[in-house]
Amino acid sequence: MSDQSTTQAPVALAASVAAPAPESGQPAAPVAGPTLDPAQPTARRGSRNTVVLLVFTAITNLADGVTKIALPLLATRASASPAQVSAVSLTLSLPWLLAALHVGVLVDRLDRRRLLWGANGLRLVALGALMPLAAAGVVTIPVLCAAGLVLGIAEVIALTSASAMIPALTPPEGRERANTWIAGAETVCNEFAGPFVGGLLLAAGTGVALGATWVSYLAASLVVVLLVGRFRASGREGGRAAGKNAAPETVRVEIVDGLRYLWQHTLLRTMALILTVLCTCWGAWLALMPLFATSVMHLNPSEYGTLLSALGVGGLVGALAVTWLNRFFGRRWAMFADLVGTFAMMAVPAVTTDLWAVAVAAFLGGMGGTLWTVNARTMAQRLVPDAMLGRFGAVSRLFSWGAMPVGAGLMGLLAEWSGLRFAFGFFALTVALTVPPFLRVLTRPVLAEAFGDGRHA
Repeated sequence: MSDQSTTQAPVALAASVAAPAPESGQPAAPVAGPTLDPAQPTARRGSRNTVVLLVFTAITNLADGVTKIALPLLATRASASPAQVSAVSLTLSLPWLLAALHVGVLVDRLDRRRLLWGANGLRLVALGALMPLAAAGVVTIPVLCAAGLVLGIAEVIALTSASAMIPALTPPEGRERANTWIAGAETVCNEFAGPFVGGLLLAAGTGVALGATWVSYLAASLVVVLLVGRFRASGREGGRAAGKNAAPETVRVEIVDGLRYLWQHTLLRTMALILTVLCTCWGAWLALMPLFATSVMHLNPSEYGTLLSALGVGGLVGALAVTWLNRFFGRRWAMFADLVGTFAMMAVPAVTTDLWAVAVAAFLGGMGGTLWTVNARTMAQRLVPDAMLGRFGAVSRLFSWGAMPVGAGLMGLLAEWSGLRFAFGFFALTVALTVPPFLRVLTRPVLAEAFGDGRHA
């Protein structure tokens, strides 16, 4: 991809959507973008496909939440080493750092619905191999690490493919609703319902938990059959000129194109950098809050559960209220709420140990995170060409999810050297530093053009 096409692709895409047919009466050239058939997806078909993807997301995220509880528990039975048990947990998230960019290229090259099937196929194979070993009591740490890596890679493929499919699922006017539902399902099922259900299933036995998870992935694979349309990237704006005789680009070249595309787009680059800082803070909060809650706040298990629940309730409220908040305050201030909420999450524990104050801050952080997620995805699906969506989504998640373990490690070092409250205060300051670039770049006119809707920017 040339530098000129990289920087002008979003503008060209938006212009092609708005351009009228030639006055000569000749039909306008088809718009390069995601399609279900020769035409753009209809509202009726988009509603059906959105529901199907929502069900798939809910089932797979629920199952993912169970596996994130089950595999570390199996590791504790196989080894008493904290390092080895931690290694099993790490394998579930490590593929986001190791494989996300390559998966992004696959998502832009192949049929995205088939990639969903492939991801669930990997999950079924991994759990199918693990279940008899767990039943025989011969599970080892290397086996669990291998299963964790396979499940982690499958998660990268599934989430990247599902996100890139949304423009082909529904017309532009339905994308905010689709992103709201998907983000809500991810939050509720993966972060809260999944671990809760996993605990109940593990109480009934490891075999029951793994078997139920295997059945869930199988059911999700069958749900994908109900999707209607074609889900291969419709253009190759991110690659060389299309043509039968054109040599295919290498994976490395396409990865570089994806990175360059993000870096040369001022709005998307600024959002990615801000999100990196915010996710670093989230990783720090999640890593240190268990110790802070028990040793400084002196919370009992019930009170600590209330604190963590506030984070999830905030995310759910954000998903339910995002459309209303966008209309009432505008998308700019709805996204700014993520900065406010994350700042509150880090600043409040630095100044008080009151449970309700810290819980309210966690609620604001959870709500702001969902508001940012929904609006950022909707914006990207409008600006980024279809042939670049896989790589763009992978790069974005690499920046954000890859920052969380960095934040956790940095938080631990700061807390060790200077104390828990100083560490929280330091991260609150880093959030405050993101406010000037946000206000300078994410202006109302820029967002109005990005969303194509000046009323709600």
